[in-house]
Amino acid sequence: MTGGINQLVSPVPALALPVGVGLAVAAVACYRWLCRTVELRPDVSELGKTGRWSHLLRGTLLGLALFAGLMALIAVFGGWQGVSWGSFGGFLSTAGMMASVAVTEELLFRGVVFRIMEERTGTVIALVVSMLLFGALHLVNANATLWGAFTIALTGGAMLAAAYVATRSLWLPIGLHFAWNFTQAGIFGVTISGSDVPPEGLLNVTLSGPTALTGGTFGPEASLFALLVCLVPTLLLLRRAARTGRIRPRPHRAEVSA
Repeated sequence: MTGGINQLVSPVPALALPVGVGLAVAAVACYRWLCRTVELRPDVSELGKTGRWSHLLRGTLLGLALFAGLMALIAVFGGWQGVSWGSFGGFLSTAGMMASVAVTEELLFRGVVFRIMEERTGTVIALVVSMLLFGALHLVNANATLWGAFTIALTGGAMLAAAYVATRSLWLPIGLHFAWNFTQAGIFGVTISGSDVPPEGLLNVTLSGPTALTGGTFGPEASLFALLVCLVPTLLLLRRAARTGRIRPRPHRAEVSA
C-alpha cells in the first residue's frame, strides 16, 4: 500500500517528501501498537527512544559512505559511461519514498521476521533465513535476477540484520537502509534492485560494462563490488555483537515450548 501511495504523489515533490515521512511515522506507530496489543509487550525496546537519533545518524552516514564507495569503485574500473545533472524535485521525492520503504521493510524483516524467529531458533539460523527471504522479496521486481537477489541477501539482508543484532535497535538498520537506497536513487540516479521505475536523483549516472562490475539491469547492488563493500561492516557488526554477548544461541526445545 505504501508503494502505491508513494507512486501516486511522486510527481509532486512538495507533497511526496512529507507523505513519505508521514508513512514512515505511521508504520512505526502501527508496529508499536501491534507489539503492545498482540504480543502484550509493554516495552518495545527495539524502537526505544534512548540512542534513537544517534543510531539513525550513524546508520545514515554509514549507508551513504558505503554506497558512495561502491559507485567510486565502479567508476575507477571504468563502469561509468556518462553522468549528467538530474532533478532536485526527484531528489526530494526519492527521499520521502525511501524513508517509507526503509522503515516498512526494517519493521517487517528485522522487527518481525528476524526478531521472532531468533527467539525460536537463535541468531544464526534467524539471520540466514531472514536474509534469504529479504533477497527473495526482490525477485518480484521487473528486472530481477537470481544473482541479484542472492547479492541483496548477502549484502543488504546480512548487513541490516547484523546492524540490528549489534545494537538490539531498529534505528541503526533503518538509517543504514534509508541512506543506501537514497544515495543510490536520490543522489546517483541508478536503478534499485531491478526496479522498472526510472530513478530520479540529483545526478543521472549511466553505467556500462560487465554485470560483475555494474550489476547489469538489476543495478549496482548486483555488482561484485557490492559484496566487497558490505562484507567489512557486516563482519565488524557481528564481531561487536559477539563481544557484547548479543549473539543468542539456539534455545533448548523445552525453552521453545515454554
